[in-house]
Amino acid sequence: MSTATQTITRALDRAGAGRLFPGLMACAVVAAAATFLGEHYGAPVLLFALLLGLAMNFLSAEGPCAPGIEFCARSVLRLGVALLGLRITLDQVVALGWGPVALVVLCVALTIGVSVLAARALGFQGLFGLLTGGATAICGASAALALSAALPAHPAKERATLFTVIGVSALSTFAMVAYPMIVRALGLNPQDAGIFLGATIHDVAQVVGAGYSLSNETGDAATLVKLLRVAMLLPVIVLAAAITRARLKAAGGTAGGKRPPLLPGFAVGFAVLVAINSTGWVPAPIRGFGNEASRWCLVAAIAGIGMKTQLKDLATVGFKPVALMIGETVFLAGLALSLMRWLT
Repeated sequence: MSTATQTITRALDRAGAGRLFPGLMACAVVAAAATFLGEHYGAPVLLFALLLGLAMNFLSAEGPCAPGIEFCARSVLRLGVALLGLRITLDQVVALGWGPVALVVLCVALTIGVSVLAARALGFQGLFGLLTGGATAICGASAALALSAALPAHPAKERATLFTVIGVSALSTFAMVAYPMIVRALGLNPQDAGIFLGATIHDVAQVVGAGYSLSNETGDAATLVKLLRVAMLLPVIVLAAAITRARLKAAGGTAGGKRPPLLPGFAVGFAVLVAINSTGWVPAPIRGFGNEASRWCLVAAIAGIGMKTQLKDLATVGFKPVALMIGETVFLAGLALSLMRWLT
């Protein structure tokens, strides 16, 4: 080992980062590979990161990579969610008018409520319905990761999160292809078509792809409505955090005797960045850097989560969770079409 390398390693160790470095580098390599594949083959980058992470799950066993992978799956995830706030401004919300805003609020609230009830009816915990319903109603895989970070610890939580990411990514890709054909068949005008696509397709990238495949006007409307759905992430995270606090209180608190805050730190960061971004003081290069950093953090985080998961665990999910997510997607599309008659 060279003198320079030894010096860097000792410096990292003194800073407490030396033990994290191997795992962080592993997640970064997977994130870079997933980004390359996503850009060249047109599939969701988060899905590639998840699949590649699953293929490298041996790294999360006892060894030098384990601490960094754990850090990436938790702390880097929270940073990525907070940076999503740089995508949204209050002016964008106001520009939509009250109709689309009411449409989005109702779609998110009703989809999550129905998902929780359906999950219980299928024999799952209501929190699983909150996780899948939130991912479906808000912003796909990013929402699944954010909600997972706010929900209480559970032995099956990571498996549920991975299943949700896989399911919502697959359904979002299908919707990107199918929904433009639906709006053409229904004869919707460009503005209404954009509202429908933005209110129903799960992931931001697929919304953009579907909207601009029809027209620039449709793409612009779809993107704004989708960003409004992303803004709904904050109140839903607050709800998840409140549920976590209530459950811990009922169980007598955490092992350390301290309950988590009502509003997690990453949710506070998200809200602060939305407020700052709304002032118009943030230069475009900084917004672009923040958006790119958010994307990289989320891709690296889902790679870390994949590395921590055994494939045999995902193979046991069964048909019911699949039916739940498909039902949520169909319910959201039907609800959006129904509400558009009165609210747009």
